[in-house]
Amino acid sequence: MDARKLAEAHLRAWCDGDPEAVAEAVASYADPDSGGVLAGPALAEHATAVLARFRSLRFEVDRVTGDADAAVVSWTLTADHRDSYLGIPATGGAVTVRGTDLVTAHEDGARVRRDFDRLALAESLGYAARFVPGTDGTREFGVSARAATVRTERPGALVLTWLEVRDDAEAADVDLLSVEIVKSLRAARGFLGVSTFDIGNRKFTLSAFDRPESVRAIHARPHQRAMRRFFKSGLCTRVHTSVWRPVHARDYARCPGCSAVVAAGTGATCDCGWTPDEASTL
Repeated sequence: MDARKLAEAHLRAWCDGDPEAVAEAVASYADPDSGGVLAGPALAEHATAVLARFRSLRFEVDRVTGDADAAVVSWTLTADHRDSYLGIPATGGAVTVRGTDLVTAHEDGARVRRDFDRLALAESLGYAARFVPGTDGTREFGVSARAATVRTERPGALVLTWLEVRDDAEAADVDLLSVEIVKSLRAARGFLGVSTFDIGNRKFTLSAFDRPESVRAIHARPHQRAMRRFFKSGLCTRVHTSVWRPVHARDYARCPGCSAVVAAGTGATCDCGWTPDEASTL
């Protein structure tokens, strides 16, 4: 068996989108997402998941080095992103990443070790990596996002929700629903802004409204679809929702000239005459 021919057959199976052929083409296989060395049905299952996330795989071989016993294939992959990957919802766009296959020929067939940069793949989808610890023993860490409006008045009501997700795929599904809900809220009268933050297996949303009566805007169709997914389709394991009314709120800003602290929203100025701009609520 020639390692170079085995490598060619293996790449062809991936390009054909055939998980069974991928498993039959090699004796064992591993890549950064496989969780270890796979073979047989386990490899076919892994290939099925990869081909669901990335459709129409197109490998362009850049270079092949080696001999009949072992070969290194350098390639550039282009594919269509159609399902969640590393918690990234399906973008519908194309991904491009470079990698290598180390293929060694053995009596039982080819053994393949595939390497590629998962961060480069994520960046190809428009996502920038941020490294945070899971916990420091006291605090849990996560990521956050914000969608503000041009309105700057103080909120008269806050809506807090959180959802517990099972895994990255479900988290990506929730993110897609959240985007549609935020889009509907931005056009709603009384909506001031929203912040979202993910910590551990919980996804939090804090929305601000001008008054409690405006909260009903949250029950537009996108939110109704999300609720049906939870109650009837098994999405998430737990959900919390609550409405809060601020008891007290203050904003302070430091003058860029004299460094004095001034209460915002009161018309107060510092000694040099500076008045803080109104800041958006969330």
